[in-house]
Amino acid sequence: MSRPLIVVTNDDGIRSPGLAAAAQAVAPLGEVLIVAPREQQSGSGRSMPVSSDGRLFKVQVARDGQRWEAYAAHASPAQAVQHALMELADRKPALVVSGINYGENLTTSITISGTVGAALESASHGVPSIAISLQTAKEQHLSYDETVDFSGAQHFLRMFAEKLIAQQMPFDVDVLKIDVPQGASAETPWRVTRLDRNWYYVPLAPSRETLDGEGRIGYDVIPANPSGPDTDVAAIVEGVVSVTPLSVDMTSRVDLDALGKLLRDTQDGR
Repeated sequence: MSRPLIVVTNDDGIRSPGLAAAAQAVAPLGEVLIVAPREQQSGSGRSMPVSSDGRLFKVQVARDGQRWEAYAAHASPAQAVQHALMELADRKPALVVSGINYGENLTTSITISGTVGAALESASHGVPSIAISLQTAKEQHLSYDETVDFSGAQHFLRMFAEKLIAQQMPFDVDVLKIDVPQGASAETPWRVTRLDRNWYYVPLAPSRETLDGEGRIGYDVIPANPSGPDTDVAAIVEGVVSVTPLSVDMTSRVDLDALGKLLRDTQDGR
């Protein structure tokens, strides 16, 4: 029987050391197919930009003497997943891994993340998926800093990848979002968490003299403001690995009949 097929992608781009670290982590578990954007695509969410022409280029990804054939895609992270699943894979993958990302992806702002967006895209195709991110300093988020230690993240990626390949997750658990604190090791504890509703990355208004001048919106990090002890932010602040189950179904978990009654009553002026 063929070994399980594992697709590895990211949003930092094909040259990211985090991508190579992810491939190295899961390579013992199956056959690895690497398809990632040619360039840095952080913050692209699950976007499908019409400017992507879909060209694929064969490259090599290497780490610690290991090498893998890979594809650099002129595409967003989610589009790279589409090319992998619909064009390059010779069978249905057992797992899609997105990461290892430079920088933690926390709170309800994860819809901004290309790392999470790629995993949600693969999950929508019915493939179990992991989005894994490593806490780093802000100045390393868009870097390919080779001093970053991915070993702790690799340990947890391999552990949870093995679990997802071996057993089916409960209904509505489509993606495991894993955030690994800086300096984590195999002995670091982990726990299942929920998304924090408080801001972690705070948008900063542009500073410019005229509106037609360049004005990129920036961000700052406020890590010590979790809304509860069971959130992904609380785990990272405490130095614990956060494992958050995500669903591709973004419907609000509310009583739909009660909401309908509320909306009808409001419409009728009662």
